[in-house]
Amino acid sequence: MSTEKLNRSSYLSQHLGDYPNSVELLGQAYEKVDDLRYGTNPHQTAAFYRPLGRSCPIGELKLLKSGKSGLSQTNLEDLSYALNIVKFFTKPACACMKHVNPSGAAVAADGDSLCQVYIKARDCDPRAAFGSVIAFNCELDAETANEIMNSFVECVVAPAYGAEALAILSNPEAKLNRHLRVIECGNLEVLPKYVGDDCQGYQTLKVLLDGSILIADPLLTNIRQTTDLKPASAESKSLGKVQSKITASKQQLEDLLTAWYVNISVRSNGVVIVKNGGTLCVGTGEQDRVGAIEQAVEKYRQKYCGKENIQDAVMASDGFFPFPDGVEVAAKAGVSAIISPAGSIKDAEVISRANQLGVALYHAPERVFSHH
Repeated sequence: MSTEKLNRSSYLSQHLGDYPNSVELLGQAYEKVDDLRYGTNPHQTAAFYRPLGRSCPIGELKLLKSGKSGLSQTNLEDLSYALNIVKFFTKPACACMKHVNPSGAAVAADGDSLCQVYIKARDCDPRAAFGSVIAFNCELDAETANEIMNSFVECVVAPAYGAEALAILSNPEAKLNRHLRVIECGNLEVLPKYVGDDCQGYQTLKVLLDGSILIADPLLTNIRQTTDLKPASAESKSLGKVQSKITASKQQLEDLLTAWYVNISVRSNGVVIVKNGGTLCVGTGEQDRVGAIEQAVEKYRQKYCGKENIQDAVMASDGFFPFPDGVEVAAKAGVSAIISPAGSIKDAEVISRANQLGVALYHAPERVFSHH
């Protein structure tokens, strides 16, 4: 064993177990689920706690196959963000999560099987999906399990597994995925999704550098269905009142909803481009919005391995467009319907330019920055 491995082993053996079996934070009691394999990095220790007194789809997870050495903090964070995407859908959905950003996501469209949904999510960016955490919102079947075993995966999480699917995922002879972690989560229906849902106990906590704590409401949305998508409108002194004149198709409206739900779990600045239920590309973590769109389009050109052409795809932006250039870049790539929040002093100019380019523009009622 190398010196590095010895040092790490010694460090962890000294510190694991230092985490108490129960803690209380802001009046909420928590019990320890387990000491983790490691934290964000292998030299950091970590423990996993769940709140007492309420149903916890993640806190009450069942580790059906533990892999080589159980779960890490990074596994749980990716699992959480992936479930935060698929929780929105009643149709079969899948999210491939890597470094707390989706490499791809999809929901069933046109009678897609669950396996086809998974392939659409994976093939958005198969290079990034290597070693990802994959989440589903429905029972995993054998066909999908077989497809999963064709590439390296860290974790699979779903609310249920068919017996044949579980046997496939647990195959000790599997070459790529013999250390795959298989997790059964609880009922995703209990998780809040929309503004107005009961979010008591779901506040988010973030610890700052000096130990100070930020407490915030969870990120929820007002958009529940396609009828909540409103054509963009704004007013300016130079242009007067301007409204989006282009109408998205029925499938594009569904895709706008999908793109919006996925974007809630994308690091800001984030954009998500979708067609026929599947992400074609995700732009994330850029400091400027045009850069996020350019990044997404370039990912599509270099990495997308699916069957969809980007022409007439839709896009969600987690923040407003300060200038028309973001719409111009998206339209040039082939996007013809966009959802974004309002709020720019140039909203009227952005809408006018979208009309000129033949792009349907919808204004969301809130911004959905995910500043993680």
